[in-house]
Amino acid sequence: MDDAQVAAIGSLTDPTRRRAYELLTRADGPIGRDEVAAALGIGRTLAAFHLDKLAEVGLVEVSFARPEGRSGPGAGRPAKHYRIAPGEIAVGLPPRTYGDLSVLLAEALDRAGADLVAVAVARVQGVVAGRAAGPGADRVEFLTQRGYAPSTAPDGTITLRNCPFAAAAREFPPLICGMNLALLEGITEGAGWPGEARLDPAPGRCCVTLKSKTN
Repeated sequence: MDDAQVAAIGSLTDPTRRRAYELLTRADGPIGRDEVAAALGIGRTLAAFHLDKLAEVGLVEVSFARPEGRSGPGAGRPAKHYRIAPGEIAVGLPPRTYGDLSVLLAEALDRAGADLVAVAVARVQGVVAGRAAGPGADRVEFLTQRGYAPSTAPDGTITLRNCPFAAAAREFPPLICGMNLALLEGITEGAGWPGEARLDPAPGRCCVTLKSKTN
């Protein structure tokens, strides 16, 4: 873990700053200090202070935009908006390179031509996990705990804004995305959730989305 990672992790020891960061992880896009202040019950200045501290250590990205519906002369200065920065921070002393291990295992499966076996195993594990959760489990909470950072659209589609297997997926996308799809199919089946998991790759998020029955 380098100095930048230590600084980033250290910045989250402040409880208000950590709450602001957690709020950003659940946001569907960039949000401003007013939204953060209202959600956390703090002043706008204090919200901006903590958001800028998160930006200083690279945990969030800053962009500028005018309020919706306002443009041209007299619209005012563009306001700062914040969103979670891409990338991963590994926490461990001494460092443990689990990401490297996942890549090695993925390469071994790929070279062995064991794609179908890997996908089958992922589906079975998903069914087991889904049955353990049961149909009464909150899907968003279940997926949040597993690192997917889910976001639900008005039509019921659940987009997974984070890939828990990103390190291996970057190196072996067909294999890992296939396993991830099978895992989520199994979870959906085992828990008895409505709808289905579908392969729906897009930049900056997981390759799978969970669709409702009607879309």
